[in-house]
Amino acid sequence: MHAVLPGERRLTDPVIDYVRTDFACLYQHQTISEALDAIRNKPPEGQIIYFYVLDKQNRLTGVVPTRRLLLNSPEHRIEDIMFTEVISIPDHASVLEACEYFTFHRLLAFPVVDQDLHLKGIVDVELYTSELSDLERNEGNEELFQLIGMHLADTQHSSPAKAFRIRFPWLIANIAGGILSAFLSGIFAAELKQAVALALFIPVVLALAESVSIQSVSLALQALRNQKTTFAAVFQRLHAEFATGLMLGSACAICIASVALVWLGEVEVVLCLLGGITGGVAGATVIGSIIPKLLRYFQHEPQVAAGPIALAMTDILTLLIYFSIARWLLG
Repeated sequence: MHAVLPGERRLTDPVIDYVRTDFACLYQHQTISEALDAIRNKPPEGQIIYFYVLDKQNRLTGVVPTRRLLLNSPEHRIEDIMFTEVISIPDHASVLEACEYFTFHRLLAFPVVDQDLHLKGIVDVELYTSELSDLERNEGNEELFQLIGMHLADTQHSSPAKAFRIRFPWLIANIAGGILSAFLSGIFAAELKQAVALALFIPVVLALAESVSIQSVSLALQALRNQKTTFAAVFQRLHAEFATGLMLGSACAICIASVALVWLGEVEVVLCLLGGITGGVAGATVIGSIIPKLLRYFQHEPQVAAGPIALAMTDILTLLIYFSIARWLLG
């Protein structure tokens, strides 16, 4: 890791360039007595804030606070006293994203890991306080929290033209989604003519799916800060979101379909609403959950791009489900 000169660090730099490698680590198969002996024989050069626990493949599996290590019986194994829920920073994160962790979680240090959970180093609270100090000195007492989440470092001091270049490309997703939705309506024009009432409910069908999609995007963005992104974690999250989406969709569908049944009395329209809303909302939860993770995987900024892409995909999927059910019932 290179030495940092005064004023050299930038919020957009990779955090991996500033990690400390003089951290204290333990192994989960050790007893407390064995772990303490190993630390005494080869103490880390830097200060000890937390003890990070590794498995035999040097993957991060837990963390042990100093108090818990000292107060438990020496014959206990490390894996029995460690906390397994570790908040870690991915090694592709920026310095600004690392500062977000200190703002949101109030911990004194965080481990930095690669996609396979190998521990690459740690960043401690000095990174955060030095950034705050730099901002106060160089930006006229600007608060660091103003940058959190929105990453104003990229936009606050840029020209309108630069802000346009950053944001417009992702809005093309909405434009494309709108055009494709219009094409879908044209493809299913016969069904719309046969049951004009279907068109009356398109706005509410789309609005429900879009609302749920944005909720899922927000939860996924928060999870990117709080959790290690592994395939198992992503699959588990998608499974839970899909189940939630089915329940949300069913509840909303029953409400809207009941109104349609009393108002219009057309069974086909009621069934289309039940299937379209349930399927659209369930699909929206999956789309909203996976898009931020895919964007982060491909090194794009999910805060800016996830919303437009998720909404466009949600509209297309929801209309496709809604119209397909109508064609099946009315064909």
